[in-house]
Amino acid sequence: MPLIALTGGIASGKSTIARRLQERGAIVVDADQIVRDVQQPGSPVLAEIASAFGDGIVAADGSLDRALLGDRVFGDAEALKRLNAIVHPAVRAESARRFDAAFVEDAGAVVVYDVPLLVEARVDDPWDTIVVAHAPAEERLRRLVELRGMAPDAAQARIDAQVPDEKRLAIADIVIDTSGTLEHTIEQTDAVWNQLAAE
Repeated sequence: MPLIALTGGIASGKSTIARRLQERGAIVVDADQIVRDVQQPGSPVLAEIASAFGDGIVAADGSLDRALLGDRVFGDAEALKRLNAIVHPAVRAESARRFDAAFVEDAGAVVVYDVPLLVEARVDDPWDTIVVAHAPAEERLRRLVELRGMAPDAAQARIDAQVPDEKRLAIADIVIDTSGTLEHTIEQTDAVWNQLAAE
């Protein structure tokens, strides 16, 4: 019952790897989805965010105004720290619940936690293997601009806001090089799956 952490910088191909592992039989738990789930209208986490950042952060329909919250915390280390202190414990508890449920359902499951902020928030958790999706920053910048339509300055700011690649690579047990073709990424992912499934 291996518990795998899958991480990578923005536009690193992490989602492609997660999808492929899921196709091969892994149970993928998506950290970003958990963040959205714990911040649903009426949730204690959303109430705490509103209390910390002002009621205007909640849209008319009762949902979190993510864009406004992003504007308030982006580039403000103290505000980001305050937000993380609210969100991270809830995400940790919910992800642990989902891991446990997956292993109860299938004791031999390979569970993959798809988590962008592993280095920042969860590096010391008891992962069996840490897989890092890696492409050089200039390639990720190109993808953000060409494939996602972001302005170059905005794309660079998003990359700069994340931990440097060296820090992610330093914690990796396995690195999947996503700088080449999609086929090459899939081949490497299949090799990782075969290794994990054999454990």
